[in-house]
This record gives sequence, structure tokens and C-alpha cells, in this order.
Amino acid sequence: MKAPLAGIKVLDLTRVLAGPWCTMTLADLGAEVWKIEHPNRGDDTRHWVPPTLKDVSTYYLTANRNKKSVALDLGSPEGQAVVHELARNADILVENFLPATAAKFGLDHRKLRETNPRLICCSVTGYGRDSDFAHRPGYDFVLQAECGFMAITGEAQGPPMRLGVAFIDLVTGMNAVQAILAALHVRAQTGQGQSIDIALWDSGLQFLANVASGYLNTGVEPGRYGNAHPSIVPYQTFLCGDGRFIALAVGNDEQYRRLCCEALQVLSLWEDERFRTNLGRTTNRDILVPVLAEIFGRETQSYWLEHLKKHNIPVGEVRTVGEALTSAEAHSRDAIVSVEDPLLGKIRMVRSPLRLSDTPPVSPVAPPRLGQHTEEVLRTVLGWSAEEISRLKVSGIATVNMINEPTSQPSQTS
Repeated sequence: MKAPLAGIKVLDLTRVLAGPWCTMTLADLGAEVWKIEHPNRGDDTRHWVPPTLKDVSTYYLTANRNKKSVALDLGSPEGQAVVHELARNADILVENFLPATAAKFGLDHRKLRETNPRLICCSVTGYGRDSDFAHRPGYDFVLQAECGFMAITGEAQGPPMRLGVAFIDLVTGMNAVQAILAALHVRAQTGQGQSIDIALWDSGLQFLANVASGYLNTGVEPGRYGNAHPSIVPYQTFLCGDGRFIALAVGNDEQYRRLCCEALQVLSLWEDERFRTNLGRTTNRDILVPVLAEIFGRETQSYWLEHLKKHNIPVGEVRTVGEALTSAEAHSRDAIVSVEDPLLGKIRMVRSPLRLSDTPPVSPVAPPRLGQHTEEVLRTVLGWSAEEISRLKVSGIATVNMINEPTSQPSQTS
């Protein structure tokens, strides 16, 4: 069977991470994605280094597979005209400009849908398309601070900390995909597209989840607990005798009973009324946790991993990124794939997590070089002649990469 979104055309006017993460997911699901980039510098992330693979930013590589790069100058009337013509041939348009910039480029979603009523227009912004703060750019780091995440991340007595990846960008991209798929479902029934307004701010607040619920319903400000959990004990990391850590997640009273009576064989920790319930353990964490820490410090990480798992206690090793990507779990799920690129050689990447039995994601294709598909898209989608394309190239409005080698081979588990 075909991929789920085979035949769907996406006009991608996004850059950096939230928008490209959305459009890459659509591409993974089989949509044809036309990634519009500045003809000279391209996507900002092409220049976010290190690290690099043969001088190409690995940050850029992470969110742009399975796309076609069309290099156009949106600052010129001719470039804007081309984009509008592509919009008339697209099913979905995704952009992450500031509203004023989108208006300057003539990308008003109402006008676009007048010329193409079936078009689904998705705006990805920092604070919403029509809010009082629409003029402010959205940066994940700033949003992590403003949404309260840095106030709950880090050691209790330490400074506020950000998460190691731009997770608000990523979840915003995921929310955009969900909304787009819902709009496609509605369009199948009505024949009409619609506008979608996705904001990093909204996604950040949503991802506060139980922390937001706690404050909204009690008025109590949450604090930082380091690697511990504010509502569950013991649910944190412990240092083992060999200097490595385990992550212990005892989520209910029965698991705690098994931990004390079977795995640790320290019945007093179960029989003590202060620790019999989760409420008691959270209230008395300052008493219980040091006792457990002393016990776990007696043996090595490998000992505790094997021993605790044998008693069905949720536990894992604290790994480096490299250890996670080369782990038995990653191998078992065929999580790492590679594609061949004529200039970069082997590019390794994490496989799409979307596993559909009958309509799986497409085999990955290497992220495109800047302008690699300008000529192809203008010729096949808009019917332009070689002379017309050459005129855009000579004028500097478009970049046409003339390298015609295939960008990938069928994906291989790596």
C-alpha cells in the first residue's frame, strides 16, 4: 500500500526546528514537501555548527530528510509570485514567519485560501498569530524560561536549568502535525481547507501537564527536585558503588513493598508506618532517601540493574547519548537507519517513531542540498521551461543546484 500521505503536496516555508519538524513528519508519512529556502544562506540551521558531517551541519540534517529544497528569494516580487503559484498547487502550507513578515510576503492565509479553497494553512509562531504578543519571535530557550520549565528543572538549591533539547519546538511541531491531519480529515468530508494557528507558548503551557494542574488547583508554586519526583518516592537516580547511576521508578505501594521485602530484604523500610504509603514517603523523603542511597552505594550498577529487574522493580541505567543510540533496545527496534548521499557519504539518523502496519513511513532520503530541487519543482509542478528557470537563476531570485545524483539508497538499519 502507499504511504499514508502519498499524493499530498506541502509548501514548506519554515526554518530552524518547530516548523521543519512538522513538515519532516509529513514527509516521512509520504507527502511531497517543497522546502522554500533563501537562495544564498538557506535554512538558518545549515550554519549551526559544530558538529558537522563533512562541513554540513548535523543540526540541519536532523529535521529535513525526505524534502525537496527550492531556493527562492521571497523578498522579490518574482519570488513571491512563484510561491503563490506553488500555493495554488499545494494541499498544505506551513510557515513560521512573524505575522508582519508573512503579510509583507503576501502570505495572508485568507487570501491564499481564496485562490485555493482546499489549502490548509498552518502558522507556527511564538505567541500566536493574533495575540497581543504576536510581534515577538519565538525561541525555545526563552519559552522554556517563560513557561515555567526552568523553575522546575535542576537541583533544588541550584540555578534554573533548561532541558538539553529544544523540546517546546519539537512538541509544537508535533501539535502542528496533529492539527494538519485533523484538517485533512475534515477536508475529505467538506472539500474545504482551513487555517491553523499553532503557538510555542500554547504548546509549552500544555506540556506543563500535571505541574500546571497542581498549581491551577492548589495555588502552590512547584519547586525543583533535581532528578527526584515531587509526587512519587522513591522515583529518582541513585549513585551505585562503581560511580554509575541507576534511575529507580517505584510508582506505587506494591512496588515499594517488593523493593523492600524482596529485592533489598530490608523489611523495616516496609514495616515503618512512615513509609507504607506514597504520601508518607513523599512527606518523609528526607529520611527515606538517604537510607536507600546508602544501600544502593554498596553494589555496582550492573548488580542493581539485574537484581531489581529480577524482582520486577522499574529501573534503568543512566546512559550517555552514545550508549542510548547503540543500546540493545535501539537495536531491537531498528531505531537507527542510514542513507547514502553522493557528497556526504553515509548519513545516520533516528528512524521515524511512527510504526504503521499497513502504511508505514517512507524509506528516508537524505536532507537536500540548498536549491537541489528548484529546477525539478518549477518544471514538474509549475510547467516552467528551462529558459524561464535560467532567467530566475541569472537574476539571483533562485538558486538551482545542478547536481543530479540520487540523494539516497534504500535505508539500512545501522
